[in-house]
Amino acid sequence: MLLALAAAACGSDDDSKSLTVYSGRADTLIQPLIDQFISDTGIDVQVKYGSTSGTVALLLEEGDASPADVVLLQDAGALGALAKENRLADIPSELLERVDSKFRSHDNNWVGISGRARTVIYSTATLTPADLPDSVLDFVDPKWKGRIGWAPTNGSSQAFVTALRVTQGDDATKAWLEGIKANEPIDYPKNTPIVDAVGRGEVEVGFVNHYYLLRFLEEQGDGFAARNYYPPGDVGGMMNVAGVGVLGTSEAKDTAEQFIDYLLSESAQTYFADETGEYPLIAGVPSNPGNPQLADLNVPDINLGNLDDLRGTLDLMREAGVLP
Repeated sequence: MLLALAAAACGSDDDSKSLTVYSGRADTLIQPLIDQFISDTGIDVQVKYGSTSGTVALLLEEGDASPADVVLLQDAGALGALAKENRLADIPSELLERVDSKFRSHDNNWVGISGRARTVIYSTATLTPADLPDSVLDFVDPKWKGRIGWAPTNGSSQAFVTALRVTQGDDATKAWLEGIKANEPIDYPKNTPIVDAVGRGEVEVGFVNHYYLLRFLEEQGDGFAARNYYPPGDVGGMMNVAGVGVLGTSEAKDTAEQFIDYLLSESAQTYFADETGEYPLIAGVPSNPGNPQLADLNVPDINLGNLDDLRGTLDLMREAGVLP
């Protein structure tokens, strides 16, 4: 159920304003917030939905002729790719500084609006946290052969591999990919079937985003036989973000900044915590009760803006034989 979002977070009504948003996030996640923003402000918002990679490609293809004012993407690396092409405008420091510097651009041109932690989902029927390694890198140990599920074709998995490249280098990342492949993991198309497979005992561990477990617990209760493990301070427990940027070619930058102000309001951040299970990124908003509090996670310090080389990641994954 959509939370009641305060109109005061957005300022006064102005029917003359309009905004065009390109979203790489699903309409089921974002449209309820946009509808509330429209209701609270009277601003007309048109949204073009697509995949994150497809949205980036479209913006680059449209160039200076793009009608977009704002871009919402599910991956910091994709925002970094747009910034690298000089497509994003600076965001005022008052907005940026609501969010920890770990979760926003170091060049001030995008900001995270919700956090998605990488975790190891594990079977509570066969394992405890004490059985799991401190680092995701250690799952290349042959003792994990036949016990792993992963989704190498999934975008969030590929963003994680990009983070491995940034923190460990290409050679070490390729060796890790080859080591996981040697352990004969079961390939899944995305996160949800991995969590389901771990809960059913088809595999014992999997590499996923944290919030998928919440959906299974809501549907099946505490008896669902899987839980999240957050490798402490390790890239396997990294926090990626969904984020927002303003197009440099926008003629509605003030309205775009009003929209970002809304997304970083207490009520909108509470929506992300309660309705999508993601991490709120402003101070004072508690995490979903089913998740550890963000302050309690030992999140590695990774410059998320550097996760922009998806093409290099795909090439490396093909070289390692984990993608066709």
